[in-house]
Amino acid sequence: MKMLLVMVLLLHVSQHALAGVVEVNEGAELVFLPCVFRGIPAEDNLRVMWTRSDLNPRFVHQRGEEGDLEEQNQRYRGRTSMKPDALDSSDFSLTLRKPHLSDSSNYTCSFTDGVEELRVTDVELKVKGGGEGD
Repeated sequence: MKMLLVMVLLLHVSQHALAGVVEVNEGAELVFLPCVFRGIPAEDNLRVMWTRSDLNPRFVHQRGEEGDLEEQNQRYRGRTSMKPDALDSSDFSLTLRKPHLSDSSNYTCSFTDGVEELRVTDVELKVKGGGEGD
């Protein structure tokens, strides 16, 4: 019984550890980076973060209980969004408008209460050149 519980737990964790690869053509209208997690803690000041470790600041998008937060890397300003009810629906997927070749990277979806950070998923975004006709 304990072995089954460990296997189920590992399967659950591995499903959330890597969402995979998302491919899109440069110039597409938008692309979705998936992040769904049902086990979020009921903490005060809980914040969802989409980040890229190769950027400074690393924040691609942030959402708190009061809505989207201002701190964000300049290259993403006005191009990212999340569902308004993300914290209630458990769907923290990121919408990125007009992807550029330079958006190709690894993105991390995580939660923080300001003290600890819970990494939910990693998504590799591959933006392919060639534009809209491919």
